Amino acid sequence: MIRSLEGTEPEVPESAFVSEMAYVVGDVTLGEKASLWPFVCIRGDVGPTNVGDRSNIQDHSMLHEAEIGDDVTVGHNVTVDQSEVEDNCLVGIGSSVLRGAVIGEGSIVAAGAVVREGQEVPPGSLAYGVPAETRELNEAQREQIPMYAQSYVENRKRWKKAGGFDARDS
Repeated sequence: MIRSLEGTEPEVPESAFVSEMAYVVGDVTLGEKASLWPFVCIRGDVGPTNVGDRSNIQDHSMLHEAEIGDDVTVGHNVTVDQSEVEDNCLVGIGSSVLRGAVIGEGSIVAAGAVVREGQEVPPGSLAYGVPAETRELNEAQREQIPMYAQSYVENRKRWKKAGGFDARDS
């Protein structure tokens, strides 16, 4: 469902995909070829939430007042609350990025990690554990990041082509 709040309507380009089972409200802007999958909740009720070009937010994830860069993969069941994920990042399944945190460009947040309030993950890092510690990514990890985002750009096309699944159609 895409809905306005107090006169503010989410901005969703035609190239984006929003599952009919996602909930997007208020001051939310999606980039070109972005995708939101079933049971995603994106709230722009207190401040803006932006999702960059070719970024994907997977099932059961929640964004609130978040800034998501281009070519970012946010895995299943992730919370990104009042924080920023820069370009070319992977935020792993079941992780949390808390208020004021910044995930630097080209980084990975490991599955289940908790990035603390105000924590800054340096560009090209792996954030892992509870609370998250960081180390530099190795070359193999760096090479994986774009592969995930691109696979969801392709999957978005399949779902749009199948018809009847886009929130704008319901």
